[in-house]
Amino acid sequence: MMNEQEAKKRIIELTKQLNKYDYHYYVQDNPLIADAQYDALRRELIALEKQYPQFVQPDSPNRRVGPPQAGSNAFPPVHYEIPMLSISDAWSDAEIRAFDQRVKAQLGVTAVTYMGEPKYDGLSCNLRYENGLLTRGSTRGDGRTGEDVTPNARAIHAIPLRLRGDAPALVEVRGEVIMPKAAFKRLNKEQAAAGLPLFANPRNAGAGSLRQLDPAVTARRGLLFFGWGIGLRQGWDPQTQYELLKQLEAWSFRVDPHRRLCANIDDALAYHREMTKIREQLPFDIDGIVIKVNNLAWQVKLGHTSHAPRWAIAYKFPAREATTKVKDIIVQVGRTGAVTPVVILEPVNIGGAVVERATLHTAELVRQKDIRIGDTVTVKRAGDVIPEVVAPITALRTGKERIFHMPKTCPVCGAPLEKDGAYWICPNAACPAQLVGRIVHLASRRAFDIHGLGEKSVQQMIDHHLLHDPADVFRLQVDDLAQLPGWGPKRAQNLAAEIEQHKTIILARFLNALSIRGVGFRAAELLAKYFGTLAALQAADEAAITAVPSIGPNVARNIVHFFAEPHNQALIQKMLDAGVTIQPAKGITA
Repeated sequence: MMNEQEAKKRIIELTKQLNKYDYHYYVQDNPLIADAQYDALRRELIALEKQYPQFVQPDSPNRRVGPPQAGSNAFPPVHYEIPMLSISDAWSDAEIRAFDQRVKAQLGVTAVTYMGEPKYDGLSCNLRYENGLLTRGSTRGDGRTGEDVTPNARAIHAIPLRLRGDAPALVEVRGEVIMPKAAFKRLNKEQAAAGLPLFANPRNAGAGSLRQLDPAVTARRGLLFFGWGIGLRQGWDPQTQYELLKQLEAWSFRVDPHRRLCANIDDALAYHREMTKIREQLPFDIDGIVIKVNNLAWQVKLGHTSHAPRWAIAYKFPAREATTKVKDIIVQVGRTGAVTPVVILEPVNIGGAVVERATLHTAELVRQKDIRIGDTVTVKRAGDVIPEVVAPITALRTGKERIFHMPKTCPVCGAPLEKDGAYWICPNAACPAQLVGRIVHLASRRAFDIHGLGEKSVQQMIDHHLLHDPADVFRLQVDDLAQLPGWGPKRAQNLAAEIEQHKTIILARFLNALSIRGVGFRAAELLAKYFGTLAALQAADEAAITAVPSIGPNVARNIVHFFAEPHNQALIQKMLDAGVTIQPAKGITA
């Protein structure tokens, strides 16, 4: 058993070690150890801190998420000595060149080096560090007065609780809290499964997540923080924006790797063109670039107006919205049975892509937005997300528009639809529309990861009576596959070998492969880690499942219903009989 000095030493060692692993996982996207090893170290630290609370470190990873806050004064005001000003917008090369001329004229120079950075579509925040420790996190607010959101800022894993390396006596790090596209999709999926309103976009979702009364909610939302500037500081005097950003990186902050030092304004314009091309590929939303004078002494000399700095300008991207007409509103059936409205549009070019269809998610959303067949509507395209109908232009209505009514039966199999939260569901597990989607999902990268089972191939196998349910994938025979049009022995052998190679699967991937409503890969990971085995999850009731962090009552009900259904029990057994082996996970129930 450890004595006090040994315990203190081990607590300090574990705190440094876990913070290092958090940095590589949440900031560098480069995990250094397996989840099970990390969890073991975390449990060891929890136990030691519980036994020796006097040695708990201020930057302990176990102190990130605090208790819920009182509602009335949850976000007290914070006043800034150095305002967090907004940045002036520009929409053309000519405006950017005019900015360059103004800067040169005011400085009395003929050449200026600029720093180009992505303009995040997020929520600006100010993080105050004293002697390297995070003491306060606050929102931008009106630029002069923000809101204190320290408990929630601490809950964001991409925000360091202690600056790495040497730190000044005081520094305010400024940057953007953003919600990545993947986290946004996951959150809206959870909202829909719980029958709650969907968020309009990642920015709104991120802002709402930062103003939660319960920091545990913030911690679950997958927020990131990118540093881009500083406010007050003592004991540190960087000379350039380039140097400033490098130091933020050294202190463990995320700083966008797409930033660029531009020798002149032509370089900055070229940077804008390049970022315009890759913006859709980024894992988060940006709506332009920010061009800053690189020399910080020149920034001070240029100063600012009452609203914006004279040394920076935002060059916005072209709009990703357009107007078009609604030709029809149909419904489609997803792999989990969700029946969702889809708007058929007159083709329109948005950001270089022709858009002909857009999602409306639920019948209730169609009603709320009052989208009608024949309407002229505004359509928005964001990244790889299915285009979204923003709103109708009611002033252009002629009176001939038709109100959409949700069908009472499945358009594919004719089964009566059932209401489940915000969605209408086709309850027929044998519905052909669900079968294709379920099998394609079963073969996807975060499930069985079987290459060669795309939508066209699966549909072909269903049409030729080789697949009647997802478990039939593991019973496919080379001779049968070789007879399919366009196949042959080689292709058939390759797919059969691919399936055989991937019959052994970890529990999280298996749960994801089952297409249980509301259970994506992240939820599947949490369930696998908590219950450890498939049998334990199958035996759990709703109360036990809702004890899993981030799993709500609607998802728990879906899980219990899924495993209680005889058809699903038979499906799982059929997979096991065909040679599927599920590797158990080590459960964590505390």
